[in-house]
Amino acid sequence: MHFALPPRKSSYSFPYARSPRQGPSLQRRKQIKTVAVLGFVALSFFFLLSHLFSSSGSNEVSVPAGTPKVVIVTVLDRDYMTESYIRKIKKNREDYAARYGYANFFTDVSEYEPYLNNAPRSWAVVPAVRHALTTYPHSTYFFHLSPHALIMNPKLSLQSHVLDSKRLESMMLKDIPVVPPDSVIKTFSHLKGGDVDFVVAQDKEDLSPGSFILKQGDWGRFFLDVWFDPLYRSYNFMKAESHALDHIVQWHPTILAKLALVPQRVLSAYSKDSPGAAVDGTYQEGDFVIRFPGCEIDSTRNCEEEMDPYFARWQRLVDRKDN
Repeated sequence: MHFALPPRKSSYSFPYARSPRQGPSLQRRKQIKTVAVLGFVALSFFFLLSHLFSSSGSNEVSVPAGTPKVVIVTVLDRDYMTESYIRKIKKNREDYAARYGYANFFTDVSEYEPYLNNAPRSWAVVPAVRHALTTYPHSTYFFHLSPHALIMNPKLSLQSHVLDSKRLESMMLKDIPVVPPDSVIKTFSHLKGGDVDFVVAQDKEDLSPGSFILKQGDWGRFFLDVWFDPLYRSYNFMKAESHALDHIVQWHPTILAKLALVPQRVLSAYSKDSPGAAVDGTYQEGDFVIRFPGCEIDSTRNCEEEMDPYFARWQRLVDRKDN
């Protein structure tokens, strides 16, 4: 009788067979590690973006009583300004601030010279505004205004004239070149008034940072840090901090996403003696602010003499009983 022999177990091993008890291969472990690292980087990136683009004032903090909502920042230069000129500038700002419960932050270029690293003195505006944010940590808005400027219509509060979100949205210049006349980078067409942290005007050639409003918060501090980057200060832009601002607004979407451009006369009307005003950018009676850009560097102009007729007009206005 013949019995069938049981099949013999083959001694041949398949080259890619894996013991069921064996862990993941080295290649598989590397893939898992790579995916984990990429996932962590992606999550970190989206967290940073959500933090930057969230409302700058979203953190719930206790605001001390009497905190001014708006701080007016004026950077003087006593090495080149007479005391009479400074007194007029201060009087103009102090009258306006007193009307609405705002605060003034007067400072001097000399305080920031150690940080400029031989860059033009006009760069002092950036650390000066950062200094103001630190000095008034609970205030919401910071209105930088060149010392070569006057507030001509004190009846206009910043809230009603610019900061109210509906008012701002109605004035915002959307889908236009950021830097005139033909920058390929344009302001966002979908931006809402409530999304804005930085308000500025433009003249015929550039943005006009002699008058701007910045909102307190993480984004505002980030913006000032980018603007004051040592690389930009050492680059020798023809118009120093103005051209640096032109650059970062065009090439950094994170900054453009919080910027509102408004018509020049809303925030930064130029005197008739100041070149470079945009179309309809020259001061007219009733405008909020008049500026005299370039008066301090043009040997044919004198800032105080140019300002005096407007200061006298402003003084008559504030002296009127019905004002």
